[in-house]
Parts: sequence; C-alpha cells; structure tokens
Amino acid sequence: MSNFINTLNPTPFGFFDSDAVFQGEADAMVTFVKRRLGDDVLSVELTRKQVWACFEEAFLEYGSIVNQYQAKSQLLSLLGMQTGSLNEATQKLPRDTLNYIIRLAEPYAVEAGLGGSYNSASGSIKLRQNVQDYDLYTDLVDPTTNIPVVSSSLNPEQRKMRIFEIMHYNPSAAYRFFDTTSAVNYLNNEFSFESFTPETVFYVLPVFEDILRGGQMNISNRVRRSNYSYRVTGTKIRIFPSPTAVNPLNLWVRVGFESSPLNPSIPDASINGVSNLSNVPYGNFVFSKVNSMARQWVRQYTLSLSKELLGMIRSKFGSIPIPGAELQLDGADLKSTAKDEKEKLKTDLKEMLDSMTYNKLIETKAAEVDNIQKILKSIPVPMGRVITIG
Repeated sequence: MSNFINTLNPTPFGFFDSDAVFQGEADAMVTFVKRRLGDDVLSVELTRKQVWACFEEAFLEYGSIVNQYQAKSQLLSLLGMQTGSLNEATQKLPRDTLNYIIRLAEPYAVEAGLGGSYNSASGSIKLRQNVQDYDLYTDLVDPTTNIPVVSSSLNPEQRKMRIFEIMHYNPSAAYRFFDTTSAVNYLNNEFSFESFTPETVFYVLPVFEDILRGGQMNISNRVRRSNYSYRVTGTKIRIFPSPTAVNPLNLWVRVGFESSPLNPSIPDASINGVSNLSNVPYGNFVFSKVNSMARQWVRQYTLSLSKELLGMIRSKFGSIPIPGAELQLDGADLKSTAKDEKEKLKTDLKEMLDSMTYNKLIETKAAEVDNIQKILKSIPVPMGRVITIG
C-alpha cells in the first residue's frame, strides 16, 4: 500500500505536502481514522486520499480560526502595513504602534493648520477702493504667477476650496515682543550683558511663558490690528468696511482643497496596505511548528470530517440486500454525530481563544495583581516590620 510521500497529489491543495512532519502524521492519520470508525470489524469505505483531504482541511480550519482571533488582537497595529499572503506573519509577534490613532487625528491637524496629510495653498486678493465683494475662485490669485489659487497644482481635480485662514494685516516680527533689552527678560534668551539700569528687573521664568506670550501676540495681531472683517457666502467674500484707500493692502487667504481619502496630497504607501481582515498578511500555519495541543485538535477534527464523509457515502444507500434480509446503513447517524462533534470542537477552540486575545490577557493579569495585593494585605506583620503593597 502506497504511503503519503509516494502518492501523486495526495491532498487537494498541497499546502503542506512538503512538510516532513505532516507527511508522517498523514500516514498515521489513516490508521487512526479507520480504527476509530471500526475498520477492523467492518470495512470503512474511505480511501487514503479521502482521509488525507480531511486532514488537510482540518489543519486549514484550525489556522483560519486562530488567525481570526489573532487579528482581533493585532489588527490595529497591522492596518496600513504591506499586504501579501503566505509570508511568516503568523510566526511573529508585532510591536504595537500608534500609527492608526495618529492617522485618525490627522484631519484635526489639517483643520488646525498644524500638519496632516493634505497641503494648503495661500494667495492674495487685491482690494480695490470702495469695492466690498470679491470672488474667491477668480480674485484669489498666487502672487508669483497671478494664476487663481483654485487652479493650483495642489488641486488637479478642481475640487472645492476651503478657507482655513484670512489675514487682514501685514505680519509683524516677533523680535519686538521678545526683545532682551525690554524691562522683562527671560532666562532662555541667554543674555550676556550686565545691566546698569536700576529699573531693569530680571526674572527666571519657564519656557512656556514665552510660548503663551507668543500666542497672546498672535491673537493681539488678529483682533486689534485687523483692518477688516469679512463674511463668506458661497464663492463670494464681502469685506467690512468698504476699502477707502486709493491703494488698499492685499487680503491674504490660506485655503485647502477637498481631497480624496485614497489620494492624499502627501504620498503614502500605506494607502495600499492592510485595510481589513481580508488582506491581513496571514499565511497558512506550518504543521511542524504547531504544538501538541494544536495537533490533537486537528486529529479530532479530521476524525469528525472523515465520519461525516463516511456518513455521506453510506447515505447514498439506505440499505444493502443480503440473503434473507437487508443491511441497514448508519449514514444519517454518522452525519448527525459528526456535525455535533465539529461544532463542539470549534466552539471549545473559540472560547479558549476568546480568553487569550491581548485585551483579555491584560484584564486577566490585572485581576491577578489585584488578588495578590488582597492576599498580601492579610499577611501578619512580623515584629512590626513588613513591606506592604497598596
């Protein structure tokens, strides 16, 4: 009788046919299944290839279930990484990252003008004497090219503009606010002069004082030094009050464009990376690398699959005529029993994996620490000296 290694195409998919451990287990599996189904007493109508097919399916099913639960623990860190199947991701413990959380926060950074994945553009509107109404899509131009900002290279699809910021004044330098010769000086200026002015007072202040004062100066410029207020309606912007100077200052505007989430302004290879469970780079398990618990589950599931297959075969014939009577076959019973066994095996495995996701392991460890603290609190104090926790 031929064995697994000498059989041409022994399994339907051949995923594990080259694994020496799988090859040896496959031959033993035939003996195990047939003896469990009563082959020594009554012939079992299953071929070796049928048992091997059930064996392959059982291991694939085990890998699929475990990978699903592993994805529950790892998916947040795997999103955006390079896709591709049949690699060794199943044999690795990935490092957790905050990439997904940071990615979620990027739209808020764009709105605040602090970064993000989408570029912004700026331009100016040349104000005219006694003219209050201007069109953002025609009058807002790039000062270097005199081309409307809406036609910028940052907006190749001619998407809608969004106003982020309007500047009504000429920006002023901040050095006047942080002048080291002013009455109040800061340690971080590292001043290298000696004061001979009696009214000069030196304070040692933290750096955040400078940051807060810089923000104060920015708000002061925006509110106190604004030449105009405005109102935007559709594509139009109305300036209040109406410019009266013969050559009024330009109105500077920073805008962004509605970008496709699949085509951000900044190139990002992770756009083509893992997006859901279907393209997580989990490959098939390697049989020689799984432990005895996994192999025993696969053996039991192979037996159930074989039993179900045998039941289907025997169900094709309700009975077989024999001299003086008919032999009733147990196909229906075999299928029913096999179905229950398969469901129980999968349920037990899923319940075990549910308790072993990374979040559950952390919860279990936290509960363990709490219980240890409760036990330590009940330990008697020897001679009044003890190190307690909690």
